[in-house]
Amino acid sequence: MFDDKKVIFSGMQATGSITLGNYLGALKNWVKLNEEYTCLYSVVDLHSITVRQDPAELRKRSRALLMQYIAAGLDPEKNIIYYQSHVSGHAELGWILNCYTYMGELNRMTQFKDKAAKHTDNINAGLYTYPALMAADILLYQTDVVPVGSDQKQHLEITRDIALRFNNIYGDVFTIPEPYIGKEGARIMSLQEPEKKMSKSDENANASIYLLDDPELIKKKFKRAVTDSDNAIAYSVDKPGIKNLIDIYCSFTGESTDSAVAIFEGKGYGNLKAIVGDTVAEGLRPIQEKFKELSQNSDYIDSIIKANAEKANYMAQKTLRKVKKKIGLPQ
Repeated sequence: MFDDKKVIFSGMQATGSITLGNYLGALKNWVKLNEEYTCLYSVVDLHSITVRQDPAELRKRSRALLMQYIAAGLDPEKNIIYYQSHVSGHAELGWILNCYTYMGELNRMTQFKDKAAKHTDNINAGLYTYPALMAADILLYQTDVVPVGSDQKQHLEITRDIALRFNNIYGDVFTIPEPYIGKEGARIMSLQEPEKKMSKSDENANASIYLLDDPELIKKKFKRAVTDSDNAIAYSVDKPGIKNLIDIYCSFTGESTDSAVAIFEGKGYGNLKAIVGDTVAEGLRPIQEKFKELSQNSDYIDSIIKANAEKANYMAQKTLRKVKKKIGLPQ
């Protein structure tokens, strides 16, 4: 069905809207990958429940995230865009891989330590074994390449370790995934703390721009962006706030950094923030209009969800049958 292309897999949790960082750093550059790869983009809703969720909100956010994938340019006819929970193979393989994952490996996972510190009242087993489910997400589709950020490198490494361990015991079962090194998007930083990456989990509402933010709200957030005290526009690591604003501007306009610096020379920080805010608001307008259109076409979205779950299930069951046979489960 999809055997003629290599497979690429990625997923986002349904815990919030896609940020400008997610879009410019990754999603925008994934749009043409379907020409070279079989692309699976999952709404990883099973991962989301390691933290307590409001059920109605989780359903709403999951659907919104799937529609944002499409609105941002991922064609659901050419990419497999689906809910993780609609493919039971994720949970099945996740359990099996738990039995091939060592406690010592899980103890080294920095994300568990970070999340456990933030959710001290709910340090659950799912949060701890999260990497085994993430490994299942990837290995289930015989994934060749995985786009990873710096915060996910550990999880790809443990996925490779688990796959190699399983293959050493049972033979050539899993494809060993490699990190995807493609066109690197801009690394977009927080508007309030430009030394750290923009994040959808940031508690400061002014730190992140979301794809569905109202245009006026986008402009207000940029006006409040942290810069520095000397009011000189220069593209330098010593001026992270200004560098970030220029990176964002260049990502939307296609200007080089040198050209952008020349455009803003002598204009002052207030002018820079206003122009970048206007540019982003206008740049996101087509995505927001497409999202609104999709929101009004429930039957179409339902058909996409159903059709793409079937495609993902087809691929998943091929791997699961092989795994179950290898480990001795009754056929």
